Amino acid sequence: MTITSRESALRRGAVRPGERALAPDLARGAMLLGIVLSNTAFHLWAARRGPSGWQPVDGSWLDHAVQFTMIIALDLRVYPLFAFLFGHGMMQLRLRQTAAGTEGRDVARLLRRRSLWLIAIGLTHAVLLMAGDIIGFYGVLSLVLGAAFLRRGERALAWWTGIGVALLLLLSAGPVLSALLRGELGSLGDAGADPGHLAYASGEESWTASAGTRLTTGLFVTFVAAPLALVGGGYVVFLLGFSAARRRVLEEPGRHLPLLRRTAVVGVAVGWLGALPAALAHVGALDVPPDAQSESGALTVLRDVTGNAAGLGYVAAVALFAHWWTGRERRRGVVAVAAVSAVGRRSLSCYLAHSLLFAPVLAAWGLGLGEHLGSASTAIYATGVWLVTVVGAFTLERTGRRSPAEAPPRRCCAG
Repeated sequence: MTITSRESALRRGAVRPGERALAPDLARGAMLLGIVLSNTAFHLWAARRGPSGWQPVDGSWLDHAVQFTMIIALDLRVYPLFAFLFGHGMMQLRLRQTAAGTEGRDVARLLRRRSLWLIAIGLTHAVLLMAGDIIGFYGVLSLVLGAAFLRRGERALAWWTGIGVALLLLLSAGPVLSALLRGELGSLGDAGADPGHLAYASGEESWTASAGTRLTTGLFVTFVAAPLALVGGGYVVFLLGFSAARRRVLEEPGRHLPLLRRTAVVGVAVGWLGALPAALAHVGALDVPPDAQSESGALTVLRDVTGNAAGLGYVAAVALFAHWWTGRERRRGVVAVAAVSAVGRRSLSCYLAHSLLFAPVLAAWGLGLGEHLGSASTAIYATGVWLVTVVGAFTLERTGRRSPAEAPPRRCCAG
């Protein structure tokens, strides 16, 4: 039998069902609920925005409660979780291939093709439906970081992680603390900044016009924001995912319980407390200059930089739950855990499905319901969208079928 060069180069295919750990899949499934909830603000195209241009500032007391909760627990707190899991998955793919005897350059070629596929999928997604796509963003990061760090040792990863943390503190926390000490919270702000939701073009009545705006935004996010994240230390959580995969922290959480407990408690506490001033200012409970709440304002910067800690805390909390869950003799809610894990195994398809169920319904170029909904009602709709993907993913899992979006990269990359 003739074996092609690609088949002989790659000794392994995708991860087999019996090799999957619960924690990474469960974390990805739960992460997607956080992402779809956090993205709701950009679809409320007729809502009145505050200086940050993110969450609406109008609505009922229930809407304000939802906005407050999202700022504290979700906004810029779920994406670091995504970055960690992305880096973890990359390292796991490399470890599987090298353990099977695949040569290093063939693994590098595999990961490079995978990154390019993600960039292509992300830009297509941005143009068609969702300007703020993150798949292309992480495709660029994975292309650079995979080439630079996947083959590095633990000492090198630790050094570069430390450098990244220092950059984050220098570029973000330092100016914020300085402004706080001087009593000039607004000194970092720009109240005249364009509201961020406009970049999503959900208020455009013409799909063609909105697609042009989305393309511009998608190109900026993918080819400008991603390199800036690399320069500014935004790669830190990625590298922590590399290190965690090597140490099998998520696969064997029982061996890392002290680390996971500390990370969960400290990470979530720092993340939530860091967002608390911005959340209080948003609902009017804290009186600060408008500039302090703007996209570059001190409160927003403080919220954003502490989001990395929250993302790591969420990962650790899910790993602790997975350890507790697998140790139970009698388990209730088995179907729920299995269904959310099925979403995690099909995270790309479920992520894209969110936009298919969101944009045509809420955007002005579609049914336009985003004009009439508030933060609370949109959060309910978002939860329903996520539940639809849970049912779909679990059905595919039970029937042994893959999701459509995962198929092309797998066929191309055999990973």
